[in-house]
Amino acid sequence: MIKVGIIGLGLIGASILKALYNNKNYEIFCYSNSSFKKALKYTKNSSNNIEIIKNCDIIFVCTNISKTLETLKKLDKLLNKKTIVADVASIKKELLNKKFNFNFILSHPMAGSEKSGFDASEKDLFLNAKWLIEKNNKILNQIILVLGAKPTKINMLEHDELCAQISHLPTILSFLLFDSTSLKAKKIASSGFRDTTRLAITNSDLALSMFNDNKKNILKAFNNLTDKLNSLKKMSDDEKIDLFKKLAKNRAKMYDINGKNIF
Repeated sequence: MIKVGIIGLGLIGASILKALYNNKNYEIFCYSNSSFKKALKYTKNSSNNIEIIKNCDIIFVCTNISKTLETLKKLDKLLNKKTIVADVASIKKELLNKKFNFNFILSHPMAGSEKSGFDASEKDLFLNAKWLIEKNNKILNQIILVLGAKPTKINMLEHDELCAQISHLPTILSFLLFDSTSLKAKKIASSGFRDTTRLAITNSDLALSMFNDNKKNILKAFNNLTDKLNSLKKMSDDEKIDLFKKLAKNRAKMYDINGKNIF
């Protein structure tokens, strides 16, 4: 039985817990200052004392982005070199090339929600999602597959720039779109506005971390977006129609009818 530690029981950490707790191949150990009591429904090994995870084979660090490096430094004094530790942070700038007294693997599940906290978690959160990893590891890859995700190796030097385009900028734009829309318009808004501003209820601490810690890449992605808009303004109507048809076709290829990734 593999001992799996989870530090932080928000959306990601609690979803890992709910997906694994019934699997007899794993024994789950949880550490959280705020939600450890809620986890007792799923495992007897849950505490607000970090010592509870020190003998685990693999540990997922699922704290807030701003707390990830601090948590890893605490673990450096607690764990042995054989322990596998994987973070789930959506920003890697501070974590790149860091060395610890354990087997540290940068990772990031490409799954989430505008909702946050233990109560928003769900056992199928990672189903068909890509789980980004910097290197392959037998135990980590096995757990990712059990969670229903697909281990996907990428160059983590590119991670923050890519996530700015597909996650961080869309989140910030969602807030700004909601803010820039008049109250009169909001009163008649329907599903289109609802869907395009879904991310505007993202946890404010997470949104702040995204913007502050990945600002350079977010602004680069925003500048590219404004360049696209400026190009659109110069096109003829026929060119615009061709572009919209092409983009709609490519967008349709990305997801199935349930919104899950196809490629």
